[in-house]
Amino acid sequence: MTTDEYIIRHIDPEPEYLYRLWRATNIQLLHGRMASGHLQGRLLKMLVQMLRPRSILEVGTFSGYSALSMAEGLADDNCRIYTYEINDELEDFTRQWISNSPVGHRVQLIIGDAITEAPQLGIHFDMAFIDGDKRTYVEAYEAILPLLHQGGFLLADNTLWDGHVVDPAYNHDQQTLGIRRFNDHVAEDQRVEKVILPIRDGLTMMRKK
Repeated sequence: MTTDEYIIRHIDPEPEYLYRLWRATNIQLLHGRMASGHLQGRLLKMLVQMLRPRSILEVGTFSGYSALSMAEGLADDNCRIYTYEINDELEDFTRQWISNSPVGHRVQLIIGDAITEAPQLGIHFDMAFIDGDKRTYVEAYEAILPLLHQGGFLLADNTLWDGHVVDPAYNHDQQTLGIRRFNDHVAEDQRVEKVILPIRDGLTMMRKK
């Protein structure tokens, strides 16, 4: 038994609907591994329950797994997740799975670029989750941080990038370089408190001072 298998056996079970979404994502879409999955989904739900945000901004919906996991943790149906997906080819798949979910009414899927469009919503958020194009993490961060309330939390996924952030073999890979640039940028940014959790592919948690 691997450590990952051991962990999965000792945490809350994956909801049946999300399990079916995860399977469909891996069967029908390229790069299915990009879906958050069981462990990270349960973590996202618990973080939302702990932080009790009324509004959440997500950059990078993919198949909707992370958005629906966070939606489970929202306090009530007056809370909202605004999730941006820049790849319009995913819309039919993702919108169907969100719409049919028991908590899908808490999620607003927007096809577009969060970096340019989210500031136009006129909303300040309690929490945000960056999980889009790794090459533009810094730009997404700088667009989102002004939209967070003071004391709001910002999460960024994949910040260890399968260990590539410390592997010289990836010195010319643009996605790896984007993650490294983001990690360096956040490390020096005194506007936020930050910590990197070595869970799955790396998850950075930040709190706006």
